[in-house]
Amino acid sequence: MKIDDKVVKEIVAEASLKMSDPNYSAVAVGGFVQNQSPAAQFVTAHAEELGGAEVIVNVIFHAALLAQCFQRANNRSIRSMSYEDLDSVAGGNPLETLSRRQPALSDFIVSNIESPEAKKLLALLALAMDHVT
Repeated sequence: MKIDDKVVKEIVAEASLKMSDPNYSAVAVGGFVQNQSPAAQFVTAHAEELGGAEVIVNVIFHAALLAQCFQRANNRSIRSMSYEDLDSVAGGNPLETLSRRQPALSDFIVSNIESPEAKKLLALLALAMDHVT
């Protein structure tokens, strides 16, 4: 099921409001790491390509927002992604694939992420989330 652009805009607007709370991003990142350990470890394994801890936290924060989009659109949380789920969507150009499967999420990533490697990882995570929903 394609996620409507409206859902993505709602999640982004809500996140923007919550950013005034200094704990919001830490809670979002921590929650994603706890619920999606293999995915978080996958991102962390790309620390060198991403450029360090700050970018890792940024990628995980945006992955948490993507997960919220799936949760809201499907009215349920996504199950924990396994390494096999991540492997099943690897290959090719993940951002191009995501733009066909979930264009609103692809647009979100392109609009909010500068690093090409971070865009690729987030697209792969979004494809895995799509796979498990």
